[in-house]
Amino acid sequence: MREHYREELEDINHCLVEMANSVGSAMNKATTALLDADVALADLVIAGDEHIDAVRESIEERCFTLLARQQPVATDLRTVTTAMRIVGDLERMGDLAVHVAKLARMRFPESAVPAEVRPIFLEAGHVAQSLVTQVGAVIAKLDVEGAAQLEKDDDLMDQLHRQLFTELLSPGWTHGMESAIDITLLGRYYERFADHAVSVARRVVFLVTGERDMQAV
Repeated sequence: MREHYREELEDINHCLVEMANSVGSAMNKATTALLDADVALADLVIAGDEHIDAVRESIEERCFTLLARQQPVATDLRTVTTAMRIVGDLERMGDLAVHVAKLARMRFPESAVPAEVRPIFLEAGHVAQSLVTQVGAVIAKLDVEGAAQLEKDDDLMDQLHRQLFTELLSPGWTHGMESAIDITLLGRYYERFADHAVSVARRVVFLVTGERDMQAV
């Protein structure tokens, strides 16, 4: 019985890694759809969110079952409850990829991204992919050092977000209010995607160390 319980915990961890991979793929596709005005790819991201939501529900149900049947304590309890919180962060990251895809779809056949800020969103997409790849590795290995590094790497997304506002507020911005709103929303989506990646990293640190302060790592 105990061996089955440990195997279930390990499989839940594996499912979290797979979910992180799915979320990363969704944001990667959403970024391409945004930059290339690819409505078919945007639709693929939007439709794929149902799978991510279903994975979240499955993991949560398995965690509730473990809590009811095994009544875990100490580290095991922390493992189950942390998994339930991580899956919420990952599901929200998937939602943010959908938001990007929906905005790309709304502006089709035009691109929602003016040429001046295209390099910023291209880089934001790369940073988002890097962060979510790190998230998968941190979850898989319960890597506390990797979690701390991920939070540092999030600074680059914050810098890109500030660059967007510099462009929007410059006298040379000629694309009007509607485009400015689009860019503001998109910048927020990428920033929040990165924030949830950091949240996952912090939860892994708490799982391993029992400490909520990343600086204690």
